[in-house]
Amino acid sequence: MTAFTQDYQITWEKLPDDYKLPDDPVDNINQPALAAALTESLQLAGKILANTLTTTNYGICATLNNKMVIKAPDWVFIAKINVSREEVTRSYTPQLQGEIPVIVMEFISDTQETEYSIKATYPPGKWFFYERILKVPNYIIFEPDSGSFEMYRLQYTEQYCKSLMKINATG
Repeated sequence: MTAFTQDYQITWEKLPDDYKLPDDPVDNINQPALAAALTESLQLAGKILANTLTTTNYGICATLNNKMVIKAPDWVFIAKINVSREEVTRSYTPQLQGEIPVIVMEFISDTQETEYSIKATYPPGKWFFYERILKVPNYIIFEPDSGSFEMYRLQYTEQYCKSLMKINATG
């Protein structure tokens, strides 16, 4: 499957079995517990179905101009996969194996704030990859130490716009 966006050719190819994935440690020691709590809250609310996938630090793949790009968001919610879970044990390729992630969440890391990177050249920055390549409708950047977060929604212009959220006692 191929799509063209501006000057980019995007293809949805499965990660080769022999592709060496990086084994970088997480940037924030609280990240695994926070990601697990997010998934558990969705399970308790009945939002996790048999073909729903939530992941943490898990490779999301696309091929951009004939080069494999893999980003490993801190937490992802994919509403529907079209393949067995055995086929997505190492990585996930949207369009090929199921839907585009509905939510991507990055926890602010102690390094360089790459969550905001709009770098378009290879390898693309996280923001650019989620907004322009994957076109993830909801991108959340969370600062665990302060508890603050920013939510961005993909607009009809295919660009993220900060979403203002009001939270009250009734949700």
